[in-house]
Amino acid sequence: MDFNFNRTIADTKTFSKEVIREHGLTDDEYSRIKKILGRHPSIAELGMYSVLWSEHCSYKHSKPLLKLFPTTGKYVLQGPGENAGIVDIGGGLALSFKIESHNHPSAVEPYQGAATGVGGIIRDVFTMGARPIASLNSLRFGSIGPDNPRMNYLFNGVVGGIAGYGNCIGVPTVGGEIYFSDSYGTNILVNAMCVGVVQSGGEPVDELYGPIVRGKAAGLGNKVLYVGADTGRDGIHGATFASVEISKKTEEKRSSVQVGDPFKEKVLLEACLELVKTGIVVGMQDMGAAGLTSSTSEMASRSNSGIDLYLDKVPQREKNMTPYEMLLSESQERMVVIVEKGREQSAYDIFSRWGLHAMEIGEIVEGDKLRCIFQNEIVAEVPARSLADDAPVYECEEAEPYYLKEVQKVKIETLPDLPRDKAEETLLALLAAPNIASKRCVYEQYDHMVQTNTVVAPGAADAAVLRLKGSDKKIALTTDCNARYAYLDPYTGGAAAVAEAVRNLACVGARPLGATDCLNFANPEKPENFWSMRRVCQGIADACRAFDTPIISGNVSMYNESSLGPIYPTPVIGLAGVIEPDTPRITMQFQNAGDLIFQIGRTRNAIGGTEYLKLRHDMEAGLPPRVDLRQEKALQEFLIDSIEQGVLNSAHDLSEGGLLVALAESVIVSGQGAEVQLMSGKLRLDVLLFAETQARAVVSVAPDKLSAFQKLAAKYAVPAQSVGKVQAGNFTMTVDGEKLIDLPVAKMADKYYSAIPKLLSEK
Repeated sequence: MDFNFNRTIADTKTFSKEVIREHGLTDDEYSRIKKILGRHPSIAELGMYSVLWSEHCSYKHSKPLLKLFPTTGKYVLQGPGENAGIVDIGGGLALSFKIESHNHPSAVEPYQGAATGVGGIIRDVFTMGARPIASLNSLRFGSIGPDNPRMNYLFNGVVGGIAGYGNCIGVPTVGGEIYFSDSYGTNILVNAMCVGVVQSGGEPVDELYGPIVRGKAAGLGNKVLYVGADTGRDGIHGATFASVEISKKTEEKRSSVQVGDPFKEKVLLEACLELVKTGIVVGMQDMGAAGLTSSTSEMASRSNSGIDLYLDKVPQREKNMTPYEMLLSESQERMVVIVEKGREQSAYDIFSRWGLHAMEIGEIVEGDKLRCIFQNEIVAEVPARSLADDAPVYECEEAEPYYLKEVQKVKIETLPDLPRDKAEETLLALLAAPNIASKRCVYEQYDHMVQTNTVVAPGAADAAVLRLKGSDKKIALTTDCNARYAYLDPYTGGAAAVAEAVRNLACVGARPLGATDCLNFANPEKPENFWSMRRVCQGIADACRAFDTPIISGNVSMYNESSLGPIYPTPVIGLAGVIEPDTPRITMQFQNAGDLIFQIGRTRNAIGGTEYLKLRHDMEAGLPPRVDLRQEKALQEFLIDSIEQGVLNSAHDLSEGGLLVALAESVIVSGQGAEVQLMSGKLRLDVLLFAETQARAVVSVAPDKLSAFQKLAAKYAVPAQSVGKVQAGNFTMTVDGEKLIDLPVAKMADKYYSAIPKLLSEK
């Protein structure tokens, strides 16, 4: 068919420098586009390049850093480059998972921003052919309380959005983390993770699970089907919006925030998974960031093929939509599906049964161009790869942040030690500190039991544990990051995020298989920020190699910064592991009166970067606890082996708040007391009780398992220090023979569970 190109749209006078800037492009990038096309772009093409070349889609500032990560391994079936990664768990099954950010939308419209973040990551997983079985999240807010009504609103909106979408679609929210810091006062973070199950190959294991599908557009003549919700004007330029700093102007862009419909996504999910089992699906991809433009260009680029799109056929929710709007819309609950030529009717029948309309909007053609046709005219014709893979990559300048020398020079010996008569008061204050206090008021809003796979409920253990229908194995999941560590020492912060995630899995008896990351950073074009980014990524890379835990998927969120300053570097790690059959269920809860309590690992003489230092001295300073990867590996192997052999009755890693907070948490969740007896030796009291030294855990052991426990500790060369025993009654602690704490468990629990609700309810 002969089409006419509308040259008036491509007139150079149309695109002033102001228009180019509004599209997030530089003069050099615009010149590059003209060179690729051999002409000026049309307005539709300008929009397409603006979103696909945004930081959110192209990673043009972070690609050099992502190359540091290990991405292959024994269990990896699919690494980065697809909608989600996949690891083999044996028995014919695999896990597909990924974590992504929805930071900027959530800062503007918290409920829909968070809700559509959940919906988007779920689509990324079932696009791979996997049935979603679990959601997790990692959230960061500024200070909440009566003096911060705006942050209270954001907090409640985000939690409500996660609950509203996840509960309705029927995917349980089983884990996560929440931190508070003034660093996020104008730029909150909302990271959403989803995990699904798919067949790894061979004979079907369970009718619930289908085969792996990838996002490719191959096979000349195969049809491009549009499935799901109609296209509207919501979310246009959402990807570009996510690639700029937050300001009053960006907060006005509510049209850049999508609106979700979890019920529509539920039927879309079930219909797509049913279709996958027919074997006629060539490729599938959701219309996420950058909508139809990203899905079609990425699929075509992966297959080195061309696509003709007929935009007149795109189902539209609103009247008189332009090609520009249709191509850039980020309306939710939409998929692109490529099916084998001649078998389209099978797809139509399945989607019809689920109450969905499927529309043929294009086909696979020769060449490598994505050609968009509207009202018999070509409105865009670009090499697909130039959109999806050939965005410019920048090597940014680096300079050590000015603040590091100042914050790191704080020395422990210059600070007064904790008075002994303040130990009880300080423990209660830490239990009520927002970063430590229970998040029960949040996770009780999430349905964690839908699908009936959850083995360990939120709040009971360091990682979520789920059974897999069709398998005798269980899986463990966690998200982790201490951003304060990354602020004080970026390399250590990156390594510590991985180390804590691995410890959390080990505390439920799980071996890590693979990781996903959400790297939340400030403006990479500022040398101090990029310096920190590189060191964070190097820390992650080194830790992942030490634990044989490759990064199989992830997301980078840049420009988390406002006029008030940047966020702390926040490299969130999502980790999945497998628990072998017959491994006993274990939590952080103390089990039986008389059980012996041990600290595994050695406390180091430092309190830099701790919650205690922030609470007691109002300082976020010093060097954070260093990460010894060999000690972490030894602790991990000891915990897993001990749990598999049934030697331990409980296990809980030591992180925020140190030894005393970990002991208190195990007491609170069990409802039983403990008698703790410590010797300070050469340690200060504040270090003994509240240091956050890495590679440590608190475990409890039945007296008749003591010999087996000691043999395992010797086998792995991990220090095992007796610190007390479980008892009915109060939580008591003596140091060097002097009783410093004698608290009813109920009083501790009240502080722990009521702190955040009180902050949100106070007027």
